[in-house]
Amino acid sequence: MASGKLYRRLADSIAAEIESGKYAVGERLPTERELAEQYGVSRPTLREALIALEMLGMIEARHGLGIYVTRAQVPLTASAYDFEIGAFELIEARRLFEGEAAALAAATIDDEQLAELDRLLALMADEDELKGEDADKEFHMVIARATGNGAIIATIENLWELRNRSPLARNILTRARGLGLEPRIAEHRRVLDALRAHDPAAARQAMRDHLERVIEHLLRATETEALERAQQESKARRSQIAKRVAI
Repeated sequence: MASGKLYRRLADSIAAEIESGKYAVGERLPTERELAEQYGVSRPTLREALIALEMLGMIEARHGLGIYVTRAQVPLTASAYDFEIGAFELIEARRLFEGEAAALAAATIDDEQLAELDRLLALMADEDELKGEDADKEFHMVIARATGNGAIIATIENLWELRNRSPLARNILTRARGLGLEPRIAEHRRVLDALRAHDPAAARQAMRDHLERVIEHLLRATETEALERAQQESKARRSQIAKRVAI
């Protein structure tokens, strides 16, 4: 309970209840809605805590069945586990800082920087999603640099770097890949349009709206991963049945 991170404190509390025997190995945990109400936390915080416990091998999400306990104790090798910053925490912080950065940039951004944002927006549609992610990061960094404020630039750059250094953030963000680019590109275009109009209020809102939708996207991604696995398994079973029928 020493960690200041809310998701970590929540993960510790759920792990303690598992270790105490309140939830035995093979038993289903309460639903996410019930757990969120029980602990008084948001869905993103709960999801991060559950994924942290899943990474430790203590629980497993089974589509259509719920979340099951798979081991009774935190592994000894992870007795002081800390997955650093979670993806939802990062996006929440980015929403705060980058919304204000966009508002400041709207007043000072020049034609050269706007042209660079246009170029990066086109690169985001690259079929290689990793290249698209690089363009996405640079898009946000151009806006940060357009503020002309070194502290803001360093803060936003550090928030982006944290996603690569944190195992929990990487785990969640990897699950979100491949779930569609068009909404992301449209949201960035709204930000660019507001910057081009030199409208601070519109730029702030467009950036906040974009990052709010990123949070919703990550919530869907962590829900649909199990669904996709179940669909793949179902497809494989149907294929096997079809082969037997054809013999």
